[in-house]
Amino acid sequence: MARVPSALVAASGLVGGYGVARWTKKRQLGGVVLAAAGAAAAQQWRERAGGTAAGALTAAYVAAFAGSHPLAKKVGAWPAVFGVAGAVALASWAVADRRA
Repeated sequence: MARVPSALVAASGLVGGYGVARWTKKRQLGGVVLAAAGAAAAQQWRERAGGTAAGALTAAYVAAFAGSHPLAKKVGAWPAVFGVAGAVALASWAVADRRA
């Protein structure tokens, strides 16, 4: 079975979580998507790069989610979400996926 890059999982969690929350008007559902993808990505990060890297990338994932809110007030919601998702994906690729 092909491996899904952790960068794709993390970015999809941020974009998908926001999309689900927005389209269903149920923030909790978006949170479930965000958390499930974050947990899956964290497991991949731990397996591929170790616990310290996984902790740092998980912190970046949470910070990206939190940081997208004030950023959205400046650039708009979707640009903010895509921006932070791209940043997390790049960090994930650099730390965990590039080695694969």
